[in-house]
Amino acid sequence: MINTNIYNYVNVLNKAADAANSRNEIIANNLANVDTPNYKRKDVAFENYLQQAMIGDDSLDERIADINTHLSDFGGLIYTDSSTLSYRLDGNNVDVDTENAMYAQSQIRYDALVDLMKQEFARYRTVLSQ
Repeated sequence: MINTNIYNYVNVLNKAADAANSRNEIIANNLANVDTPNYKRKDVAFENYLQQAMIGDDSLDERIADINTHLSDFGGLIYTDSSTLSYRLDGNNVDVDTENAMYAQSQIRYDALVDLMKQEFARYRTVLSQ
């Protein structure tokens, strides 16, 4: 985390990218355990926490600054998804097609977040080179 207000957006984007990367790792683990009896799929909760933090009447800059001061509280929470659900008789609830679709979605989100960070730094370079 970069400790200056100019990087508030970058810090929040970086935390979101970290959560997306964690989700990719969890999904890869789910796929690796597709044949493990009684394995229950896991996922990462992050977006809901960020959306809740974004609610408010303050300006976007003020909300991002507030989130940035509490950024360590926004770690992705790993949880077991549908722990009572099983797709097969062996108790496993990992569906390969669903996991692959979720992985693709998460990878697109990660790539978009990294691209947004690059754009933010490009703006800084443009301002500094003037």
